[in-house]
Amino acid sequence: MKFKKTYLILLIIPLLSFSLHKYYLSLTQIEYRSELKSIQITVNVFMDDIEEALNKDNNIDLQLTTKKELKNNDIYFKNYLEEKLHFKVNNISKSFNYIGKEYDADMVFFYLEIEYIESLKTIEVENNILTSHFPKQQNLIKSKVGKKHKSILLTAKNDKGLLKF
Repeated sequence: MKFKKTYLILLIIPLLSFSLHKYYLSLTQIEYRSELKSIQITVNVFMDDIEEALNKDNNIDLQLTTKKELKNNDIYFKNYLEEKLHFKVNNISKSFNYIGKEYDADMVFFYLEIEYIESLKTIEVENNILTSHFPKQQNLIKSKVGKKHKSILLTAKNDKGLLKF
């Protein structure tokens, strides 16, 4: 009997430690579309994390994906992304257009675009999404320019990266 209890405890402890640990990761995908002369950007974040951050920062209650969801929530998302996400294209600061968002399961997908880009040699990304609320937050940047694929991983301590093509 004692062997069964010990075995059960040894089995449950590792399972609990994995379920209590939460990963904080966002994904920013950047694709240069030469035929459109634009950079299209998709940012994926966990819904509960972005909701918690915006609720705390703005003293609101977004209640995403419920009937009580704030109708004007795009304003909060747009402002947050403009504050936390910056781009330099070919060494020149560029602002992005906020196209919109989409919910899928426990994720929010934000769609952004930087227009009027004739060519893309470098793009510098500064990404502070969720890092002030979650110190272990990591922001993965994946890019595609033509047939070239590059990636960088940004953190609260290392929030800028340069991609060269």
